[in-house]
Amino acid sequence: MEKTKILFADDDPEIREVVRILLESEGFSVTEAVNGREAVEKAVESIDLVILDVMMPGCSGFSACVEIRQKLMVPILFLTAKSQDGDKLLGFSSGGDDYLVKPFSYTELIARVKAMLRRYLVYRNKDNADHEDFIFIKDLCVNKEYNEVLKAGVEILCTDLEYKILLLLAKNKKKIFSARNIYESVWEEPYFYQSSNTVMVHIRNLRKKLEDDPKNPSYITNVWGKGYRID
Repeated sequence: MEKTKILFADDDPEIREVVRILLESEGFSVTEAVNGREAVEKAVESIDLVILDVMMPGCSGFSACVEIRQKLMVPILFLTAKSQDGDKLLGFSSGGDDYLVKPFSYTELIARVKAMLRRYLVYRNKDNADHEDFIFIKDLCVNKEYNEVLKAGVEILCTDLEYKILLLLAKNKKKIFSARNIYESVWEEPYFYQSSNTVMVHIRNLRKKLEDDPKNPSYITNVWGKGYRID
């Protein structure tokens, strides 16, 4: 089986060597870049994940990320000594998927890399997937094995109840569920009049996380006077 390819850019040769040895020991193939400009040049279609140090001379990790995003949609992980919210926001707005602050443990790095790759590869192969553990709704993927929800390959963090509501509707596409149906199925408790508000609040919170425009939902839709469904 072909090895998963990771592009790693850092201007510190010692860090590059340590991380390369670590990743290769986990079975990954590693391409090194000494700066952001070289990372952009080496970001070819065969690459499955990119790791960028933020502080590199000439072309920063943020700048490199912007250019890489113009040709690749693979996961991008930033390594940085900066931990301020503003720096994280800049990283995400430039197209990064995750952020690991130095100093970090090698265990954490490997765990983060594997999680990002798993989510990405599941989404990338969705057209070929017929595994019963995956349910696809437009660009959403519900992974029943790991209780994960991905949108365009990016994990959406849901509470346990939100996930159960989404799973119930996703497993029964086009079926209309009343608030009572949902409450008794998810909460597994007797339904009372005020339970309807409880369901409504959870649906609203779920839409905020899933929808581009929560006021005009495209995933979980209302059926007037009857309930909710996923088409």
